[in-house]
Formats: sequence, structure tokens, C-alpha cells
Amino acid sequence: MPRPLRFVALTALVLLLLAAGFAAYVRLAPSDPARWHVDPLTVPDPTSPNFARVDRVVAAPSAEVAATIAARAEAEGARVLDAGGGVTTWIARTPIMGYPDYVSIRLIPEGEGTRIVAFSRSRFGYGDRGVNRARLARWLPERREP
Repeated sequence: MPRPLRFVALTALVLLLLAAGFAAYVRLAPSDPARWHVDPLTVPDPTSPNFARVDRVVAAPSAEVAATIAARAEAEGARVLDAGGGVTTWIARTPIMGYPDYVSIRLIPEGEGTRIVAFSRSRFGYGDRGVNRARLARWLPERREP
């Protein structure tokens, strides 16, 4: 094999190995609950636009709302990272690359209904192309005043 062709092949191999290493890191990197399990009522907005927030009241009891959210999240393959302090934080992964997104949800009884405060954000990247907003739209019950 000529020397220039060997250089191109070696460069391509190195780039392929780097891409595979990054993909493995994204899929296997540990998720520290101390960092990602946050209260959506008090956590500040990230500096990048890769997040979404929802604050709405629905005409359903908290237990029913929690069951609906859990069923929808689990149907998409999400799993609970941590639950405590009135907040549940889920890890949801993007379909192709498996990038982790974190969804923290607080349910607050309000009269005969429930106030849902949700904060969904990406761990990697700057923008999210609306993925977090779309996820919250799929997971959370629609607004209905009690």
C-alpha cells in the first residue's frame, strides 16, 4: 500500500475509534443523582437552550397524574434516576445515539387537581431541536382547570 494511502487509512481508523469511544462514553457515563436530581421549582435555567419547562394545573389527583407520567415515561424506555423530596427525576435517552436527558417532575396537590412542574434538559450538546419540549408534551397530561 502506498504511503499516502496508508496515512488516509490510519487517519480514518483513528477517527472511527474516537467516534466509537465517544458513543460508548455517552451510553455508559454514570449519572450522579446529586447533580441531576433537582427541584424544578427552584433550579435555575441552564446557560444553553437545551431544556424545557412546564408549569400547569390538571384536573386530576396527584396519584393519577403520577401513574400517567410513569406509564408514558416507561413506554419510551425511561427509568427513574432518583425520587425524593417530592420530585422524581427520570433518565430518557435519545433513540439513535442514546444521549441522556434528565426530566425532573414535581407534583403539587392543588384543590381537586394537581400542579405539575417539570424541567427537562439535555446532558450533552448546546441545542436540543425541541426534543425536551416534545417529550414533556408526550409525558404530561393536558392542562384542564379543576
